Amino acid sequence: MTEVHGFADEGFGPVADAFRANFDENLETGAAVAVYRDGRLVVDLHAGVADATSGERWTADTLAVTFSVTKGLMALSAYLAQQEGLLDFDAPVTSLWPEYAAHGKEATTVRDLFSHRAGVVAIDADLDLDDVTRWTPVVAAIEATRPQFTPGTTFAYHALTYGWLTGEVLRRATGRLPGDLLDHYLSAPLAAQAWIGLPDDLHSRVARIVPAPADTSPQTAELVRKILAMPTFVRSVTLGGLLPLRPIDPAHGLDFNSPALHSAQIPAANGITTARDLARIYSTAVTSTQGIGPLLTEESIADALTPRSSGASWPGALTPPGIRFSTGFLLDGPARSLLSDTSFGHDGANGALAFADAGAQVGFAYLNNRMPAMVDERAGRITTALRDALKH
Repeated sequence: MTEVHGFADEGFGPVADAFRANFDENLETGAAVAVYRDGRLVVDLHAGVADATSGERWTADTLAVTFSVTKGLMALSAYLAQQEGLLDFDAPVTSLWPEYAAHGKEATTVRDLFSHRAGVVAIDADLDLDDVTRWTPVVAAIEATRPQFTPGTTFAYHALTYGWLTGEVLRRATGRLPGDLLDHYLSAPLAAQAWIGLPDDLHSRVARIVPAPADTSPQTAELVRKILAMPTFVRSVTLGGLLPLRPIDPAHGLDFNSPALHSAQIPAANGITTARDLARIYSTAVTSTQGIGPLLTEESIADALTPRSSGASWPGALTPPGIRFSTGFLLDGPARSLLSDTSFGHDGANGALAFADAGAQVGFAYLNNRMPAMVDERAGRITTALRDALKH
């Protein structure tokens, strides 16, 4: 039986039980979960190994790649920029980024970029690692891309382009690239360990991700067949072949275990943080936490909870059925059950999940280092246990 470290306050034992159960059923390699309630840390647990090859244990300070959980950090930063008067979600993108108008994108609003309605699911150009690390080549490629659907008319999950779309409009509004933006609005003021673009001296602290267990089921084979028949989706998650189709693929040579990707700014996918710091960021968004916050106004919270994209999505991308997006955030819904209809946050490809709940005054984060099987119930079990604990 895996030893679980940390604590869960009285009344939050079910959260600890659900976290432990994931290890007991061999669904985890290493993981951590943290919960703030009313600005106070009430759950802080970690277990397993951060590196299965060396046996290094997961500690309270182990850093983890968050995948698309990073999108929520970009959205939080955007709302803080909006509160300063630097950003208007309903303005045309061209008011900040005139070059974006090319090839039929001139009517796109800033909110379209954040709510997966931009139509730039994939970039037309093939990119290399140097392009990604230098930022502006990706921006130029986006400017030259013809949208896959008319912006604002429907939605589809912008798996990686979301980061450069939102990141560039925020750079134009604030003068800061995503890593600096995150540090300015969240990491530095909250003394939080959270980065988009990891400093070189911290690579050794990042948990090594292991691939999903082998799955030869007919359901998985059918999903792979469906994915391979969707060229726009394949390009969207691989940047035209730069990255592997599976986020962790040792045979590819460049995946999300690569220090080069950790150091780059890929603001839809490569945020790196700890569960405790991430939960505290979300807690501070909605309530006073360690003497800071709430960061978001009531108007911003109401806007962050307003659905903007749901229902039938553009069929050329693999958008989970039942998904609900607000401006930059994942909302509670059939595709991902959060705490309640006052929750907003984001999940990630490895099953990670982080959110705030404005009604319950909760900040939640669950991080891990094992890619999931086709059906992944790890985060759902923990949030269900938290929901039950809060009822008592």
